[in-house]
Amino acid sequence: MESEAILNLSNLINDDFAEAVQLIYNSKGRVIITGIGKSAIIANKIVATLNSTGTPSIFMHAADAIHGDLGLILKDDIVICISKSGNTPEIKVLVPLIKSAKNKMIAITGNKDSFLGQQANYILNAFVEKEACPHNLAPTTSTTAQLVIGDALAICLLELRGFSSNDFAKYHPGGALGKKLYLRVQDISSVNEKPKVNPDTSIKKVIVEITEKMLGVTAVVENDKIIGIITDGDLRRMLTKVDDFSKLTAKDIMGANPKSINADAMAVDALDVMEKNDISQLLVEEDGKYAGVVHLHDLIKEGII
Repeated sequence: MESEAILNLSNLINDDFAEAVQLIYNSKGRVIITGIGKSAIIANKIVATLNSTGTPSIFMHAADAIHGDLGLILKDDIVICISKSGNTPEIKVLVPLIKSAKNKMIAITGNKDSFLGQQANYILNAFVEKEACPHNLAPTTSTTAQLVIGDALAICLLELRGFSSNDFAKYHPGGALGKKLYLRVQDISSVNEKPKVNPDTSIKKVIVEITEKMLGVTAVVENDKIIGIITDGDLRRMLTKVDDFSKLTAKDIMGANPKSINADAMAVDALDVMEKNDISQLLVEEDGKYAGVVHLHDLIKEGII
């Protein structure tokens, strides 16, 4: 029932929606979003989405608004009122006060002929046939429709602003999402050990290097250039093939042309390379020179996975 109601919203979109988007986009003020009951909860979520995508917004509870919070609304602000019926007592008190202050008002309502619908400058029709509640009482389908309209507004504004993933990262610096958007390989590899041997290093010293640096791998480097890689797995395979490795050197067991990534690349890209090649470590280069190692465990610890 809810999915059908969402699908039907596309039939209710008209010029008011496009004009409301342009109004917000061209505004010098903020977006004040208000509602009562479950609509107030939806208003809070829409505020959060708008703020995180570049449209400054503030929530104002409709009941609190008529008891002092109207002071939140400044001259250039645009007010969005959310109400299924458009006829609740709080809305009937609040709307004339907003109108008298000459702020533009956008209604998200399921009843365009309501008091709110008649007073608003723009109507975003959130009509639903019936609530998903078997008694047609609990706000379910109606609040879902309100939320979808709010998301549609946010995405249209995001696109108009040319809001990029880099902009998104600025507003989401914390958590896994933010790290996927801003964390670079060098941020991780720079705090790791930097295991390396030259092609003529003895196997004993190779084992010591891998053990001491605790990354399960070492780069084989010549003139600061990566020419190979030796992993724990390479050492185990060597031991199954030879009894005496005293005369072997790094170049005898290294894997040539190892996978590497630039230090300036995004950490999430390093994960992509690891997954595609089924590897746990990736050598890091900077200006064509060996710069360290990034390990799958680093990405897990940082919450990239």
